[in-house]
Amino acid sequence: MSCDHKNPVVGIIMGSDSDMPAMEACMKQLDEFHVPYEVKVASAHRKPLEVHEWAESAEERGIRVIIAAAGKAAHLGGVVAAYTPLPVITVPMKTSDLGGLDSLLSMVQMPSGVPVACVAINGAKNAAILAVQMLGTGCEGARQKIKDFKASMAQ
Repeated sequence: MSCDHKNPVVGIIMGSDSDMPAMEACMKQLDEFHVPYEVKVASAHRKPLEVHEWAESAEERGIRVIIAAAGKAAHLGGVVAAYTPLPVITVPMKTSDLGGLDSLLSMVQMPSGVPVACVAINGAKNAAILAVQMLGTGCEGARQKIKDFKASMAQ
């Protein structure tokens, strides 16, 4: 995998525009790492065909890691994972009903064969860091960004 990322290598998808404020921390962190990304808003329940097409074509578009944010039933990450060979990181959104526990439990109970990684409720920043760590498995530049980031946290 080339480390010269001019086109998006991280795909961010969220179920609703209402998830955007919580996901700004993800985008900000990716910007700080200088990792290009694309953003899509599409619900697994209201726009399943659009989600299917976006997920299935992600690899062709150059995406290497997907971050999926959703609340309540929170099926978005699992649906995306069903249509792509790429790693999917899920971000459970805080909800008014159960504080996001509903989202979290939905995401961590994926069936065998369709795994997703899951960060904390509203853990958008950690999702971005994990995505860059994943990119770093095949890219020394991304790995160095994580090394530098962790060194700066220790100061």
